[in-house]
Amino acid sequence: MSIEKKVKAVDLLYADLDKEIAIFQSKTNLHCKAGCGRCCTYAEVDASPLEFLPWAFHLFLNGTAYTTLEELKLKTSATCHIYQPLSIVDVASGKCSDYQYRGLICRLFGYGASRDKLGELRLATCKIIKEGQAENYENAKTAMKNGLYVPIFTDYYMNLSQIDFKLGNVIVPVNKALQLAIEEVLQYYAYRPFPSGFENCA
Repeated sequence: MSIEKKVKAVDLLYADLDKEIAIFQSKTNLHCKAGCGRCCTYAEVDASPLEFLPWAFHLFLNGTAYTTLEELKLKTSATCHIYQPLSIVDVASGKCSDYQYRGLICRLFGYGASRDKLGELRLATCKIIKEGQAENYENAKTAMKNGLYVPIFTDYYMNLSQIDFKLGNVIVPVNKALQLAIEEVLQYYAYRPFPSGFENCA
């Protein structure tokens, strides 16, 4: 499968997920605090290169893949490279600089669930939502037990890996995933024609 087809497949998966999350949010009234980027600052965020393939392809088409790759190679911070803090003083407030191209882990966290040892669904969300929206959070847990649909991490990662088993099953720190995604795109086009209309993008 070509890079372009893989990117389209990942985009379609994300489009379905975004719709499901929007429905879940509307039924639970759970939402991220405006301007909060605390979950993006955690050093232990892991991801697969495949979930950032649309981002890497976007960089390639815009001629910034090589420079971004070099930035990632020199980066010493574990904080996601795409995250833009509001300031060096307030790193927990900020935004994703490429929100449209954020990864699967970024989309699922807060509004996705995993199963515990007993097979019960547990909403994977942050302390800020659990404590700041306690009533909505408890109501959401009850609604899930009563059958409210919630996206499940393992289901979506399984669907992702079906697009490309290798790239979808390499789970590494987020900045390494970003680097591998760019390298995958650059290696693919090293000896192939560039996408139509983007012959001079590199």
